[in-house]
Amino acid sequence: MSKIKTKFILIYFITLISVGSLGFHLIDGEEWGFIDSIYMTIITLSTVGFAEVHELTNIGKFWTILLIIFGVSGFALFISQLGENLMELREMRRQRVQQILKKLRNHYIIFGYGRMGAIIADELAKKKVKYVIVENDDEKVIALQEKGYQYFRGDANADETLEAVGVKYAKGIVVTLGTEQDNLFVTMSVRTLNKKAFLLSRCSHEDTKFKLTRAGANKVVNPYVAGGHKMAELLIEPSIEDTVSISTPQFDIDLVVEEIELNNVPSLIGVMIVDSNIRKKYNLIIIGIKDKKGKFQLNPSMDYKLGKDQVIMLIGAKSNMKRFQRAYLNNK
Repeated sequence: MSKIKTKFILIYFITLISVGSLGFHLIDGEEWGFIDSIYMTIITLSTVGFAEVHELTNIGKFWTILLIIFGVSGFALFISQLGENLMELREMRRQRVQQILKKLRNHYIIFGYGRMGAIIADELAKKKVKYVIVENDDEKVIALQEKGYQYFRGDANADETLEAVGVKYAKGIVVTLGTEQDNLFVTMSVRTLNKKAFLLSRCSHEDTKFKLTRAGANKVVNPYVAGGHKMAELLIEPSIEDTVSISTPQFDIDLVVEEIELNNVPSLIGVMIVDSNIRKKYNLIIIGIKDKKGKFQLNPSMDYKLGKDQVIMLIGAKSNMKRFQRAYLNNK
């Protein structure tokens, strides 16, 4: 129906311009050429207020009034139709998205496209896994559209939103909404609908962490605490390129993965891994080496010779890593 209306409006304006131009030419004489007549018709319909091309007769003035009346009416009809078309496009997109979401199984859901949600979305997009982002903020929805991410616009607290994005069939869910209350409520609602999915929630205060765990979250992340630990490690040990802590409560062990520049450990340059005694003396394992060109080698052989401008990735217990640091980094 809207396509028929759009064609009608288009024909209406073409006819109006044609008849209007012909009218100026016939009413006011031959001095009104083809270009002058069209120009006068266009500036009349657009109501820009430019001066007449030639002096108008009384009949010409009356013709101009008719053009303005029909032109304004047509323009109002055009705006109305444009609004209807936009609404139809939005409805078509919503229905298309719903059809896609209905087919999703074992997918991931991100509730909230804030700073943390955006990073998670970027990672999932890079890994090319099935996911959907739930967001209701206008500016953030525009950002999602620009990036071409799969999203659903709706209130995360609403049951119909949870149903629309397939919470029951999701494999993993992360809740990174703006407030602690929303995170807690959505976490509880999600766990009620899906008992098996891995549920990750964000908190800003440590006392909320226990509430989220009781609400059903498998893991709760406080970005401020995690960031603070990270900065403290770098502050105390600035020679270490990067540090990632891994806690495994089941085995009561604290593992760390660290990237160390060999330029900071000159005594290891030119030494084979087997002769470095890193594993024998410190019970640390070199799991990767990155050369100066950025090429990464995973699990290098024991006869690999360490070189200048390389970065080694070590894994081991935190206490052993500290001993290695004291022996090599603090006395280099």
